[in-house]
Amino acid sequence: MKTNRRKFITTTAALAAGTVATSAMTLSEYQKDEFPIVHHVFFWLKNPGSIEDRDKLVAGVKTLAKIETIKKLKVGVVASTEKRDVVDNSWAVSELMFFSDLAGQATYQTHPIHLEFIKNCGHLWEKVIVYDAVDAA
Repeated sequence: MKTNRRKFITTTAALAAGTVATSAMTLSEYQKDEFPIVHHVFFWLKNPGSIEDRDKLVAGVKTLAKIETIKKLKVGVVASTEKRDVVDNSWAVSELMFFSDLAGQATYQTHPIHLEFIKNCGHLWEKVIVYDAVDAA
């Protein structure tokens, strides 16, 4: 029985060590892709029922991906999820951007592509709310 117990303990220790090493590699890989500055914008359309206006705004937001300081861009529309008091689904289009640093986010704000987007698409929305966040320490 001692042989089986030793074999079990040895095997378990080896598996645990392998799991820790794999977890460390996964975390390390995750950290390489991490962008600590988040810029989340919600748009309400002037014509909330217009799929054409929504699609124009989505296309316009996607042009912002050409700005070199934007590390990742996600464009969304309201999801058909469960209706709850804490869920706000009154908006039409959202953009979620990730930046490496605050300087990159500041560059985006005054970038000619961003200014062109506002010029070309500003007539589509009646309200915009922005949430900027930085990773908590």
